Amino acid sequence: MSRSIGIVSQPLCESSHTLADFDWNDLRSFLAIARSGRLTAAAARLQVDHTTLSRRLAALERALKAKLFDRSPSGYTLTEQGLRLLPTAEEMERLALTAQERVGGSAASVEGTVRIGSPEGFGSYFLAPRIAGLKDRHPRLNVQLVAASAVFSLARRDADVVVSVSRPPAGRLTVSKLIDYDLGLYAAPSYLAAHPPIEGTDHLCRHRFVSYIGDLLTFPELDFQQHVAPDCATSLESSNLVAQLRATLAGAGLCVLPAFLAGEEQGLVRVLPDEVSLTRSLWLIVHQDLADLARVRAVVRFIKEEVEAARATFKLA
Repeated sequence: MSRSIGIVSQPLCESSHTLADFDWNDLRSFLAIARSGRLTAAAARLQVDHTTLSRRLAALERALKAKLFDRSPSGYTLTEQGLRLLPTAEEMERLALTAQERVGGSAASVEGTVRIGSPEGFGSYFLAPRIAGLKDRHPRLNVQLVAASAVFSLARRDADVVVSVSRPPAGRLTVSKLIDYDLGLYAAPSYLAAHPPIEGTDHLCRHRFVSYIGDLLTFPELDFQQHVAPDCATSLESSNLVAQLRATLAGAGLCVLPAFLAGEEQGLVRVLPDEVSLTRSLWLIVHQDLADLARVRAVVRFIKEEVEAARATFKLA
């Protein structure tokens, strides 16, 4: 492996040199720092202390006779030479992961860690209760589920598999539509009993809403209230969909909720079912460098199968 690095390292400096001291861990350290932009975050990802990581980076820069990062109080930024090294480092990582599976035997047995990034509603209410089935199928697979209203960067390896409400721009990604899902307007019986009846959409502004915080929305697709009652008052705004659900169940107001989430709760009443409905999409995204790994394929297959088996729950009755 060090010989292949010797070939690609020539453009990074003007003189020839030896890479006898090169270590694959040094290149892994370079990738982790490039993706996180911070030494401490990269060290945590690799599960080493930051002094070890700094030492590995220094060793790589000595071997290549190149400065790979500009250091500043705000973090680490790739230099021109670092940018030239990045695609080669990523290709070597892909080859190393593939070799690990093929030679180590995990291509057949499905083992290792896969991190899933998901919207909190889908992750908490749909995926989390089903993960045990994935573990039963693949006992040596370690699953990490990050359910949050966040943009997960596959390039930075924030996650290995991402479920998103927004289709990503073009890139080195494998993208497929997971499913279209419906949303309706809901309220608790206690709220409806204590407030004027709702006989049409023109009555909505007589009521209060539970919704997202507008300036904290990470995806415009989630700005549901703007499509249902844009000028109506809110009683609670939260960046967390599960928090919105709990507040709605407690009688805080009207809320636009996904059918797959609202259908799990007995204490909700759908409001104006013939007049208020929305449809959004969920996308399944994997970086091309990871798409062929057995553990990633197993997780992708499992998510698709579970969604297909529960397709009816994503639709309004």
